[in-house]
Amino acid sequence: MNVLVLNCGSSSIKYQLVDMAKDAEVLAKGLVERIGLEMGEFTHKPTGKEKYYIKTPIPTHKVGIDFILNALVDQKIGVIKSLKEINACGHRVAHGGEVFKKSVIVGIEEKAKIKELCSLAPLHNPANLEGIEAMEALLPGVPQIAVFDTSYHQTMPAEAYMYAIDYKYYTEDKIRRYGFHGTSHKFVSEKAAKLANLDIKNSKIVSCHLGNGASICAVKNGESIDTSMGFTPVEGLVMGTRAGDLDIGAFLFICEKEGLNMTAANNLINKKSGLLGLSGHADMREVCDGKNNGNERDTIAFNLFCNRVRKYIGGYAATMGGIDLILFTGGIGENADDVREKICEGLEFLGVEFDKNANDGKRGVDLIISKPSSKVKVMMISTNEEYVIASETFNLVK
Repeated sequence: MNVLVLNCGSSSIKYQLVDMAKDAEVLAKGLVERIGLEMGEFTHKPTGKEKYYIKTPIPTHKVGIDFILNALVDQKIGVIKSLKEINACGHRVAHGGEVFKKSVIVGIEEKAKIKELCSLAPLHNPANLEGIEAMEALLPGVPQIAVFDTSYHQTMPAEAYMYAIDYKYYTEDKIRRYGFHGTSHKFVSEKAAKLANLDIKNSKIVSCHLGNGASICAVKNGESIDTSMGFTPVEGLVMGTRAGDLDIGAFLFICEKEGLNMTAANNLINKKSGLLGLSGHADMREVCDGKNNGNERDTIAFNLFCNRVRKYIGGYAATMGGIDLILFTGGIGENADDVREKICEGLEFLGVEFDKNANDGKRGVDLIISKPSSKVKVMMISTNEEYVIASETFNLVK
C-alpha cells in the first residue's frame, strides 16, 4: 500500500510517498516552499534518481499539491505509473484540541471540527485543512487521514494540563496545555525503549525533542503525562525564535513600554526571541560556533538553552518518581554533541554516567551515550514523524 504523507505549513508542504508493503520504504520525498509569494520553489527527491528542482509561482496549496502529484507520475522523475497507485493520504494536523484523542479518517464532520479548532492554531490548522481539501479534489475517493500533533498528550492528568487562571477560561474557551511534537515523542520513546531493552509499559522516559522548535515530554509506561509546550508551541524551552517560559508580567511590561499591538506582541515572543533574541542567531550551529570563539552573547544563549532543558529533566524525574532513560532527538538533539554533553552535566545525582567518548562527533544515529554502569541510560535517537503518520494512516485503512 502506498501512502502519501503531507505536512502542510502556512506557506510550505513537506511530503513523502511511502510503500508500507515494503517495510515503509520511502519512494520519494520533497518540499514545496514559498506558497503564495511571487516566486515559489519545488524540490522533488525520487529514491534512486536525480533530484529535481524548479522555481515557479505557486499561488495556492492546491497548486503545490498538483506539482507533487505530477512529479510522482512523471516519466523521468516519477516513482509510480498512475495516481491510482496512491492508496491513502496521511496529513499532519497541528491541533486536535480535546476533540481528537487519536488519528481519524476525515469526513465532513471531521473537517468541520478541524475548522472549529483553527482558533487554537491559526497559523497551522487552516493550512492543514487546505491540504486535506486539495487532496479530496485532486484524488477523489482516496481516504484522507488526519494525524494530530496534540493527540499523544491527551493522556496527561488535569494537574499537568490545567493553568491556574479563572476556571471559566477552560470551560468556555478550552485554555489549557495541549503540547505538541506528539508524533515525534511517541515514535522515539517507543524506539528507544526497544533499543535499550526496556518494557515501554513499565518505564520512565524523558524525551527531549530539540530543534528550532523544542519540547520535552515525560513518558511514563508508554503514555505522555506532562510536556513543556502548552496552549501554543511558545511555552517551555528556549527555541530558535520562541521565548519559551517567560514571566507574563515582564511580557506585559514590554508590550506597554513599546506600545505593541497583538500582532507585534505575538511576533516578539514567536519570531524575535529565543536563541535569536539572545544571540542574534536562530541556528544552534551558529550559536555553538560563536560560543567556541568566545562570543559572550552566544555563550549565554548556549548555556541558557541547556540549563532550561536540564531543569525540565529534573522536574520530570520528580513527576515520574525517577528516570530510566533520557533521549535526545530532533535537529539539535541528533546532531549537536556539545549540547547533549552540556545538558547532562550535573545529572549524576539522578544516576546519569555520561560517556563523552561515545557522544563526541556522533550525528544522526541511534546510539547509547551513557556508560554501561549508568543507572539512567542516555540515548540519541533519530526521529521520523512521517513514518508515524504513514503508519497511523495504514492502520486505519488497511
